[in-house]
Amino acid sequence: MASSIKARLALLTTLICLLAFVIGWAAHTSWQEVGHLKEHFSRAHLNSFEIADHLQSTILQLESTLMRYELHREQKDWEDFRTNSQALNLWIDQKKPLLDLPRELELLNEIDAAYDNFIAAAENLFQRVNQQKGFGLDSSGRERVAEESARLLELGSKLEEAHRKVLEGFLSTSQKSVVLLQRVIFGALFVLLGLGIWMSSTVYREMIAPLRTRLVESQALIERHEKLASLGMLAAGVAHEIRNPLTAIKARLFTQQKMLKPGTPELADAEVIGQEINRLERIVKDFLQFARPADPQFVTGPADAPLREAASLLAPQLEKANIRLTLDSPPSAWMRVDPHQIKQVLINLIQNAADAIGQNGTVTLRLRLGTARLGGKSAKAVTLEVADTGTGIPPEVERRLFDPFFSTKESGTGLGLPIAARIVEKHGGALQYQTQVNRGTIFGIVLPRVEPDETSQNFTH
Repeated sequence: MASSIKARLALLTTLICLLAFVIGWAAHTSWQEVGHLKEHFSRAHLNSFEIADHLQSTILQLESTLMRYELHREQKDWEDFRTNSQALNLWIDQKKPLLDLPRELELLNEIDAAYDNFIAAAENLFQRVNQQKGFGLDSSGRERVAEESARLLELGSKLEEAHRKVLEGFLSTSQKSVVLLQRVIFGALFVLLGLGIWMSSTVYREMIAPLRTRLVESQALIERHEKLASLGMLAAGVAHEIRNPLTAIKARLFTQQKMLKPGTPELADAEVIGQEINRLERIVKDFLQFARPADPQFVTGPADAPLREAASLLAPQLEKANIRLTLDSPPSAWMRVDPHQIKQVLINLIQNAADAIGQNGTVTLRLRLGTARLGGKSAKAVTLEVADTGTGIPPEVERRLFDPFFSTKESGTGLGLPIAARIVEKHGGALQYQTQVNRGTIFGIVLPRVEPDETSQNFTH
């Protein structure tokens, strides 16, 4: 058996050497042609694609930063815009010497002039926004910025098109070399195919056996996951059974409390017991909801209704901690959801925001329209946002934010956010967040947007 493997390995080595010789000959022949082609097409031409791509992405980023400043009036956004715009202007000037084709250089000069117009439009919008009282969008200034931005993006596309034409000429010139390489590759492919068939038995022994071992290990891992799932179902069943004796204990405790005199230590002990029973019931309820979340009962209605209901429900409670709960004027949109489940998610997020603030702060509810990638494809979406002015989420907590049973609160079960995430996922959406330490956190419930139909209705409380 050993001698047979050695013979096969020797033959394999011989065939590899032969194949290497053939490939080397093809490479040597092609290298001469490639050297000739390099005289007519330099690598510097590829800078056109790089310039166009970098220009378009940076312009979109600058426009986004400018809109963010227009919406929030934060000086940092404007400073970021100035810094990035100056960097792009310098970058454009640095790229001019790298382009040696007349048409590409002409387009880059047009881009430089159009970029100056874009900066002027942005400066004008900045001045108009600073002069404007209150928040809101400046439509005329915004339209001018959008026009200049569109002009720059169009010039970037033209630069790509100009370079694409150069590439077409390059490809037509190099066709002979490509044909030669194709022949060599097909020849090498046939050799490798024969070599692979002939060596299949050895490859099976040397590679499939270790792979089989890994498969067994993976199967064991899957079995462990199934056991954990079964354990979760068992735990959910146990939690369900715990509710019955808890109810009986609570009823008897209520009877006992009626017989105790006010102000006695016995009554105080009974009240503590009652509070702990209530906490146990909340834990059991959360555990059951996480293990077996209810299916949504979908209704089509206005997207701002859950925000308004949550705001009216929690605003008085938050006022006690001097926390202001506000609702930005929402745009008109419709969604198909279970309003009670979405309101439950919003209440959880608002309460978390209030806990992050503690005292003296603001929780802002917003409704945003846009597009998002939901269900593996881009679609129209609505985002229900809960923004707070709290302490933000530390990195060590952020890593485990959605882990079940992880909580930073002494009395927390660690199931609030996991339950919220599962509810949103059952709606075909996603739960997202942005956070900055000592600046605050924004949670967003991203849901599919729909058009109203004959079944549409206002969500009921």
